[in-house]
Amino acid sequence: MVGEPGQGIEDVVRTRLRSLRQTLGLSLDDLATRTNLGASTISRIETGKRTIGLDVLVPLARGLQVDLDSLLNVDDDDDVVIRPTPDVSNGYTTWMLSRPTGNTRAMKMRFEPTDKMPTPQVHPGHDWFFVLEGRIRLRLGERDLVVETGEAAEFATMTPHAIAAIDKPAEVVMIFDQDCQRAHTYRAAP
Repeated sequence: MVGEPGQGIEDVVRTRLRSLRQTLGLSLDDLATRTNLGASTISRIETGKRTIGLDVLVPLARGLQVDLDSLLNVDDDDDVVIRPTPDVSNGYTTWMLSRPTGNTRAMKMRFEPTDKMPTPQVHPGHDWFFVLEGRIRLRLGERDLVVETGEAAEFATMTPHAIAAIDKPAEVVMIFDQDCQRAHTYRAAP
């Protein structure tokens, strides 16, 4: 298994390279064509008969459509459980459900009902949310939509948008990229 104790970084990278190639359904020849490396060179890298240098690692990463950090990261991932804590601000409660280092963010949000809809915001990115409990009013441009428990919504965030609970508290799970994360976390109170 990748990342087992005693496994050196080169062994981890070799395992990842081979696994990625196989997962993508690429033969050694296919990857050789993508990388301008010889199939025998790739084979020797995967089997440990050739050292791994940047001269081969960079084209292999490109050919496998992965960044170097993903190949080289050997951080211990023993603590895979995230223990979210509530953060109350701006009229809602949030629980971060993902690590702050990823490209996408997941968070659970609890909205309290309000008579006044928050001011619509715009920002780069895309929002997606799923209603766990309650009902959500989604103002999207000139439209007011109701998203019920068990329903999801997805929309481009350059359209002015605002979200509020209807009648009683509502809880949602939201997934978005880093730009949207900053916009939602640092938005002024409604």
